Amino acid sequence: MESSPRRRLASISRHLLQPPDRILSNGPRPNQLSADSELLGRAPVVIGGMVLDIQAIPSDEPRPGTTTPGKVRYVNGGVARNIAECMSKLGTKPFIISVIGADMAGEQLMKYWKSTGLPTEGILKLDGVMTPVVSNVFGCMGESVAAVASVDAVETYLTSGWIERFRRNINDAPVVMVDANLPPQTLEFACRMAAVAGVPVWFEPVSVIKSSRIAPVANLVACTSPNEAELIAMATVLSPQAKFESINLEEIKGLPVEDLFQMLKPAIFSLFDKGIRLLLITLGSDGLFLCHSRNLDFSRNNSNLNLTTDRFLGQLYQEVNNIYYNHCFAKGSSKFCAFHFPAIPAEVVSVIGAGDCLVGGTLVGICAGLDVARSVAVGVAAAKGAVESENNVPDKFLVTNILDEVKEVLSRVKPLLL
Repeated sequence: MESSPRRRLASISRHLLQPPDRILSNGPRPNQLSADSELLGRAPVVIGGMVLDIQAIPSDEPRPGTTTPGKVRYVNGGVARNIAECMSKLGTKPFIISVIGADMAGEQLMKYWKSTGLPTEGILKLDGVMTPVVSNVFGCMGESVAAVASVDAVETYLTSGWIERFRRNINDAPVVMVDANLPPQTLEFACRMAAVAGVPVWFEPVSVIKSSRIAPVANLVACTSPNEAELIAMATVLSPQAKFESINLEEIKGLPVEDLFQMLKPAIFSLFDKGIRLLLITLGSDGLFLCHSRNLDFSRNNSNLNLTTDRFLGQLYQEVNNIYYNHCFAKGSSKFCAFHFPAIPAEVVSVIGAGDCLVGGTLVGICAGLDVARSVAVGVAAAKGAVESENNVPDKFLVTNILDEVKEVLSRVKPLLL
């Protein structure tokens, strides 16, 4: 990614710092890192929401206007939090920047995060603020029927001033992942800070509505991971003069993936034209499309993180890197290439968290030094684990299972014509 000219961002951040009496956590001062933070200098940085998910799971199809018997569960969630947790369980130790309230939900989230041994310096804890909460109602097949999100804390208090405190973490990171829950000003601040330092930015759209927040930062983003509806929404806001066909996967079920890809191609190129170099387009049970520039190379941004200190990650890297696959490109003159990755058959418990684990697994592979296709295959295997778990992120991953699933995925990858 080409670095933008360095700008004086510190002067902006001083106007955005929250009043000291609202901050309960003792985060480090700008450019003053603790010894632990020094050791985490090359950690990937994840910025966005930590959320308590309230999941309502009916024993029968829910009906409007009446209660339905079932179970209600409290699950640790949030796009950024899920991605970071997934990365940690695959052997990478990310640094998360987020915000919670000093309430019951916030205490549950913080207690769990401390139990993982991951750093908490980036988590802003505020008195008198409600921790983000999302209430999900599911259908009998594990699909989300309706959801209401209350994430005002992220929108209001995850400011550029708080991000500024962790400039060094961002500057030294192999990759920075931002989710679209961030307020636009903070989102642009974080993306620009990373871009100035030459650090690739991964933008996670979160939802169709919030995916439009990519508009002012598209030239600063290297990678993004929309579903088909978010892709169309992003293309529309980036190229308002163009018309993109809306797609409902349920209505075109059974359509060959090659035809579906052709339908999405105008939107894909709209994002490529804005400077994005990697697209991971999720298609539910139809798998995903991986589209990226042919010369995409993350190797200069990673240093095989934790391969010697984390036994799980070291074994995962060695074994996956030895898996052979036919990485040929479809013939064509485009400077981009595209592939279809199949979904792995799974016993569905809940689809919440699957997309986050896909991104988390992919980022782990990239940070470890795997090529893009192998990294995405690790992400697909992690997503399968999430689908088969009651939690947003599985309790643990097994190297043997991941290897079997990576082999299956890579054996069925199909190049597409751009």
